[in-house]
Amino acid sequence: MGARRGDQYIAGLNDDREVWYGSERINVATDPRFKGSVEGMAAYFDYQWQHEDDCLFNSPSSGEKISVSHLRPRNDEDIRRRHRAFDRFARYSMGMLGRTPDYVNVVLAGHVSRVDLWEQASDLKYYERISQYQKYVAENDLALTHTIVHANIDKSIGELDGANADLTLQVVDRREDGVIVRGAKLLATLGPIADECYVYPATPIKPGYEQYAISFATPMNAPGVVVVCRDHYGVDQPVEDRPFSSRFDEQDGVVIFDNVFIPNDRIFIDGELDLYNAVNQGTATGGTQHQTSIRAAVKLEFAYDLLAKMADTMGAGSRPDIATMLGEVHGYFRIAKAVIHSAETRAHDWGGGAFFIHDDIGVLRTVMPEWMTRVNEIIKTIGSHNLLATPTQSAFEDPRLGPLLERYLPGAKDISAPERAQIFRTAWDFAGSALGSRIDLYERFYLGSIGRARILEHMKAQRKGEGGQLKEFLEQSDRVSEGNVEWDQVSQMS
Repeated sequence: MGARRGDQYIAGLNDDREVWYGSERINVATDPRFKGSVEGMAAYFDYQWQHEDDCLFNSPSSGEKISVSHLRPRNDEDIRRRHRAFDRFARYSMGMLGRTPDYVNVVLAGHVSRVDLWEQASDLKYYERISQYQKYVAENDLALTHTIVHANIDKSIGELDGANADLTLQVVDRREDGVIVRGAKLLATLGPIADECYVYPATPIKPGYEQYAISFATPMNAPGVVVVCRDHYGVDQPVEDRPFSSRFDEQDGVVIFDNVFIPNDRIFIDGELDLYNAVNQGTATGGTQHQTSIRAAVKLEFAYDLLAKMADTMGAGSRPDIATMLGEVHGYFRIAKAVIHSAETRAHDWGGGAFFIHDDIGVLRTVMPEWMTRVNEIIKTIGSHNLLATPTQSAFEDPRLGPLLERYLPGAKDISAPERAQIFRTAWDFAGSALGSRIDLYERFYLGSIGRARILEHMKAQRKGEGGQLKEFLEQSDRVSEGNVEWDQVSQMS
C-alpha cells in the first residue's frame, strides 16, 4: 500500500475497537466529539503527500512511497534526510502534536536498527519478528501508539511488588501459538485513534520479574484491548478561532489488557531481561530523541514568532521588559537548534550498523520541560488581559457588532481588529485553553520526569569518565607550589 491518505486512515478506525469515554463505549470514527481530532490526524496523512519530497521516500522493499520516519539511518545523508522529515512533520501542528505517527515509527526503526542488541537473545527469531513487523508498519503506513509505563498505584513499594504486581501488564498464560497477557499500561497518547499499539521496554526490570519483561504489538481492535479516555479537550469551533483545540487533541488513554491473546509472530521479547533492559536504553537517545528534539525546536520557534507578533500588536515590542522575555524565548530556540546540530554532526555507528546522532542530545531533556513551561508563562504575562478580549471571527461579520469591534479593538501599527483577535486567540489556545494546559503537562513528563533525566545524564557522564579537571588543576597547583618553594630557598641562599 505505502503511504496512506487521510480517508484511508479514517476508514481504518471504524473497526469495532473497545474505546470508552466516560461511561459510554464509543466509535471514535463517527463520534462527533472526536470529529476534530480524527480529521486533524487524517490531515496529517494528507500533509505528508503535500510535502512528499521531505516526508516520503521509496521503500527499499516494495518501491512504494513510505514515511521517512521508517528510515533506518546508516550514514550522514540519512541523518540529514530524517531531519528534514521530522522538521516538516512538526510544522503541521507547529509542535503541538507530540505523538504524530512519526514518533513511534522512529522508536520502532531504532529498535530494529540495533541488530547487535537482539543477537544477545536466546533465539534470533525475536529479531526476525520485529524486523518483519517494522516492515509491515512501514508498508501499510500504520499509526502506532505505545504504552510503556507500569500501572503501579503504590509508590511506597517497588513498581512490580505488592498491590502493583497484579496491576501491571504481564504474561498470565501460554499457548503453543502465543501468550495471554493481562494488566494495565499507560499512558497511550493517540491510543484511541491509533491503528495498533507497540508495547516495548522503558525502565529496566530486575531478575525475578521476568513475566513483566514482555514486548509485543497488537491491533487496537484486538479482543480484550480496552482503552479508557480522559476528558476530551477538542472543541467544535472554527480553526481560525481555535487553531489547536479544533484539530489537535490527540487524546490519551489508559490501556487495559483484559486477557489479550498475542500470537507468536507479534511477540518480540518474552522474559529475556538482558534484551529487555538493553533495547530502548541502547536506542532512545540517538533515535527517538532526534524526532522529539526537532519537534520541540519547531514549537519554540513558533512560540517566539507568536510572542513577537503579540508584542507588535500591542505596540510593546521595544519595551525593555517585553524585549527581555522575547530574547529569552529566542535563546531557548537557538540553543535547541545548536544542540541538535551538534548531535547530528557527530552522528556515528552505535552498533549493528545503526547510525544515530550523538547521545549528547539527551541534555535537552534536562532543560526542555522547564523551557516549555516558561514559554507558556511568558505568553500569559505578555498577553495579560488581551488574551481574554478576543471576539470570534464570526463576530466581525455581524452588521451591528462588527463595526464596533473594528473601532474599539484594533491592534497597534495598523493591525486590524480581526487580526488582533486571531493572534491572541491563538496564544490563548497555545498556553491557556484546556488543551494548552494538557500539552503543558505533556511537555513536563512525556519523556519522563526532568529529575530522572538529570540523574541519567549525570550517570552517563560518570560512566564515560567525564571530569578530571579538578585533579588536573590541583596537580598543577601543587607543581607551582613546589616550584615556589625552590625559588624561595634559592633567594634566601643568595
